[in-house]
Amino acid sequence: MARDWIKWHEEYEVPGSSLARRLEVVRGYLQPLLDRPRRVISMCAGDGRDVLPLLPEGSTAVLVEWDPVLAERARGSAPEGVTVVTGDAGVTDPYAPAAPAEIVLACGVFGNIPYADTRRTIQAMPSLLAPGGTVIWTRAGDSPVRDEFAANGFEELAYCAPTDARFRVGMHRLTRPPSPFVPGERLFTFV
Repeated sequence: MARDWIKWHEEYEVPGSSLARRLEVVRGYLQPLLDRPRRVISMCAGDGRDVLPLLPEGSTAVLVEWDPVLAERARGSAPEGVTVVTGDAGVTDPYAPAAPAEIVLACGVFGNIPYADTRRTIQAMPSLLAPGGTVIWTRAGDSPVRDEFAANGFEELAYCAPTDARFRVGMHRLTRPPSPFVPGERLFTFV
């Protein structure tokens, strides 16, 4: 049975909910990175509420969201320089206009894909990033995601694992040279 993503997003509006708290952490990590115009990619972007309110004027961003209602909401609040794609975030093609990005958001991705796809996506992150680029990611529950980032040339900058919630938020910086962007590469299949 397919998840109702519109209904799922309603939890963001509930003060103190897990999603509202997770959003606060993501924005807290993101805000200091947006001290000037940046190139940003957001995978499975939903309505863009994590990045759009913070994005400095002059930024270039690509937000990819499968659900057309959520994508339209993002489009409606997107400033100039932001492209919202209604499509498959699991393939690299939509990211080409913003790659290499200084920031990649993978929020709501790793908890909804098979672990083999998580590994493949993290391995491909250096092809989406500029030198020293940063990834902010989320996942429900514990997993070896942090180890995968470390094994693929990333340094952990922050990690949040509240004891009273299942969400996890991580922030990692690329410390090795980026890889060339690969169009048409399959990163993951959202389940």
